[in-house]
Amino acid sequence: MSDDAPDIGERKSDHLRLTAEQDVEARVKTNLLDAVELIHDSLPELSVDHIDMSTTFLGKPMDAPLLITGMTGGTDKAARINRDLATVADEFGLAMGVGSQRAMAEQPQLADSFQIRDAAPHIPLLANIGAVQAAEMTTDEVGELCEGIDADGLAIHLNPGQELIQPEGDRDFTGCLDAIERLVDELPLPVVVKETGCGLSASVLDRLADAGVKFVDTSGAGGTTWIGVESRRANADAAEIGELFWDWGVPTAASIVYATRRNFTVVGSGGLRNGYDAARAIALGAHIAGMALPWLRAAHDEGEDGARRFATAAVRGLKTAMALTGSTDLSQLRNTDRLIGPRLQRWLTLDD
Repeated sequence: MSDDAPDIGERKSDHLRLTAEQDVEARVKTNLLDAVELIHDSLPELSVDHIDMSTTFLGKPMDAPLLITGMTGGTDKAARINRDLATVADEFGLAMGVGSQRAMAEQPQLADSFQIRDAAPHIPLLANIGAVQAAEMTTDEVGELCEGIDADGLAIHLNPGQELIQPEGDRDFTGCLDAIERLVDELPLPVVVKETGCGLSASVLDRLADAGVKFVDTSGAGGTTWIGVESRRANADAAEIGELFWDWGVPTAASIVYATRRNFTVVGSGGLRNGYDAARAIALGAHIAGMALPWLRAAHDEGEDGARRFATAAVRGLKTAMALTGSTDLSQLRNTDRLIGPRLQRWLTLDD
């Protein structure tokens, strides 16, 4: 990193400001959840009050299958947002992840912005580190990051698209798969491998399965594009490349199906914005559904109250979709009748 490059705290502030305030979503490509139609049941023969949305994740119970995916940390504003989201997650029985703890590893004084367990004592909580950083750290060092926030599991994020546009980004991605395999084998916590907006292809999922990975978070294309976020921070030459690859990646719906076919425990994420999107992700086989941007903006703009309103709407939307498909629990939702449109079907034929 050059002497005049921003430190990691400044970068986190940039990321928070850009995602909260600017248009950083896909422009043309969709996550292809819009190509999934759930079939209406006019005779559901159920009581909405008896619909069971409960599940378990990372060995802990959840009241609804929604994960607030890791987004931020490393600044005072990020600390406030994380705590507001954690409070609401605990209230609604959801799961949550923190943003990349690279900031915490490099500048331990930033640890407080990631420490939310006291605000959410009951939820499944994911620590978070990049694959490149994981390859540079010992297992004990990674374990200390997890222990430092009392996490129930570790998310290792893959983000080569973002890094290649980021002014301070990594350029050497060798050794990442070996690091993932090592941590799966040696870390005494579940490891979730997640993308960051470009999705997981069938071939990558095959390599992860061979490495012993059991949990993945799709974070597919069609939602927030971190290539786009970095384009707004980059110099003119890098920004031009970022514009070119703005919509790059495997759509969320395709990644969910690819991962489900390989028997991963799947967090379906990438451009989900409401409870109906969550229902479609679960109907494709996801174990739980992850969202980031709507949670971030709700908490950024209106704090804990905004996050609580979004949680209420998301849970209600998911329950409504379950009622309208006659699904009394998540297992029935995963097996509900659905129609797959031709755009998604084209992606799925790549894996036939």
